[in-house]
Amino acid sequence: MVTTLDDTKRMMIGERLADLRAFQSAILSNDQKLIDACPYPDVRERLQTMLEDDQKNLGIVDTVIVQYGIQTEPSPATKTYIPQFEQMMSSDEFTFYQKLIHHELVKHGQAMSGITIHKAAQKVGADIEVAIAPLNTVNFEGRAHQEQLKGILEQVGVREMTGQDADQGLWARVQDSIAALSGVAGSVLTQNTDKEDMNIQTLIRLDHNKVNTIFTEIGATKDPQKLQEYFGQLYKDILAHAQAEEEVVYPRIRSFYGDDNTQELYDEQAEWRPMLDEIKAMDPASADQFRSKIKDLMDHLGDHIRQEESTMFAAIDKNCSSEQKEQMATEFKAAKSKVQQEMSASMQ
Repeated sequence: MVTTLDDTKRMMIGERLADLRAFQSAILSNDQKLIDACPYPDVRERLQTMLEDDQKNLGIVDTVIVQYGIQTEPSPATKTYIPQFEQMMSSDEFTFYQKLIHHELVKHGQAMSGITIHKAAQKVGADIEVAIAPLNTVNFEGRAHQEQLKGILEQVGVREMTGQDADQGLWARVQDSIAALSGVAGSVLTQNTDKEDMNIQTLIRLDHNKVNTIFTEIGATKDPQKLQEYFGQLYKDILAHAQAEEEVVYPRIRSFYGDDNTQELYDEQAEWRPMLDEIKAMDPASADQFRSKIKDLMDHLGDHIRQEESTMFAAIDKNCSSEQKEQMATEFKAAKSKVQQEMSASMQ
């Protein structure tokens, strides 16, 4: 039988994502502290723009964690460091310039953490790369903020020491480079992730893409350890997705999608639960039999996915406003997160 639904490498990435979220929250809080304490209108304006980016990026990190499918706590080191950082930023012992330096250092650490998570995902599984793809936006904007902060630090440092503005060398170069990067890379990386919550079809499609990627990974290996790892993620992802749809999406669409069509979606998902439990009871060492059962599951899910992405999505587009689709996405994400947290607690 499948001995565990958790994998050490995936749990470690989950912890790093929890760290990322904790630091994003701390950065957002500190953006506001810096704005409130800033004596320079031009700097305050740039910090306000960063705050707006960071608010959006916190929503993206939340989405990535839910898509990744493993809810865990930040590391003990992060839990220790963040209160110390927040206390330092609230202290009168540091000048505004010194606080900006530490803010830039945390931004740097945040950007490197996001990049490292992507590199780890490349080693662990293609499905993880699919789940964390929106993190590209956060990584890009974190790097852009770093460059802007270099220019801000130059100006603020000279003003604190001399009462005068620095020559516009670095500041101007930084602004030019950010404008160029935003035009070339930003438009690519931020597509479909430029709002705190994407619409419901985007979130469901991300789940479908991830599940299809796991099926591909399972089909490409006979290694019992890898089969257990992939199935463990598949099991949790399917159950969380199905429960969130049944709580949020299906009740909302029944009035315009029809009783029969909606009930069919419920019935199909009810068929998967015993199939998942049957596979969970099998030994992955019997690789061919294990993969055969997963192939049966994949066939059932394939028909369901095609129906959702064609007729259900079209009905949602026809009958729901953009705001309604985004609200449904927010509720869907919250429902999935709750299920994932319950799963995590039950496995401890």
